[in-house]
Amino acid sequence: MTAEPPVLVTGLPRSGTSWVGRMLTASGRLVYVNEPLNPQRPPGRSPGVLDASVTHRFQYICPGNETPWLAAFSRTVALRYNWLAEIRRNHGPGDLARMAKYGTAFTTGRLLARRALLDDPFALLSAEWFAGRLGCRVVVVVRDPVSFAGSWRRLGWRVDMRELLGQPLLLRDHPYVAELGALAGNRDVVTGAAMLWKVARRVTDTVARRAAGIKVVRYEDLCAAPLDGFRDLYDWCGLPWTGRGARRITAACTSSRSGSRPAFAWTGLSRTAYRPMDSRRALTAVSLPHEDAARVRALTTDSAAFGTPPRLAAVPPGS
Repeated sequence: MTAEPPVLVTGLPRSGTSWVGRMLTASGRLVYVNEPLNPQRPPGRSPGVLDASVTHRFQYICPGNETPWLAAFSRTVALRYNWLAEIRRNHGPGDLARMAKYGTAFTTGRLLARRALLDDPFALLSAEWFAGRLGCRVVVVVRDPVSFAGSWRRLGWRVDMRELLGQPLLLRDHPYVAELGALAGNRDVVTGAAMLWKVARRVTDTVARRAAGIKVVRYEDLCAAPLDGFRDLYDWCGLPWTGRGARRITAACTSSRSGSRPAFAWTGLSRTAYRPMDSRRALTAVSLPHEDAARVRALTTDSAAFGTPPRLAAVPPGS
């Protein structure tokens, strides 16, 4: 493991983890590792990056099942790429390009004493293990539930609740996850997203209260004041705040190009959804019709301990 702690940026998918991870790597001190726990190839199922078998979305890792994960992730955060394991499993043209990209980044990063940054929404339920066992500085990004559900609805995303209910250790440690059983077979994207947000928020609140090394931040706060927010995150992660880093963050968060491009698209060999954007204009996007928004608020209201989200109209266009 590296002398300085690795960083994990996590949160439910479409909560801004790719954006936050990329802004932290603007420091020049981190090596970006995209979604090693994603069960889909790509970006997951790359044994060169993580030599362990992912069996569930939102894989739950804890002391009771950590043996294969501890060995695999210790190698990952130490930036030791497993060339042989990768080429045995993945050897198509695209796979070889990704292998060259990550293998080179890991080796160069290790030689330059850089730290690993894991950007992985699928690590959310295991945040406590990453902080306690690997010593990660864990940043959990929480997005307003209405905006979150609206994004999932726009993309047509659903989570098979059996992915969570089929993990006995998760149900043992966080029994309220069993509430999702009532949604088995439910095809309503908005309700499913709202309930997933609620349960994930309860897990986050529980572990953040009892574990050191976990910081919860609101996506909307970072969008409204990116320089202030990221300066605080840099300090908390032990990263130097420099003029160069500030300029890169400013450029990435005030981009005018995002208006003519899709709001979500997998890009690059890392298959990341990050794109430069005008972060404050992102707050003004209409996410759900009024009735659906009210339903999401009703389903998630008892989990809103993190405070009332800023009103979108509070950020005038062009200000």
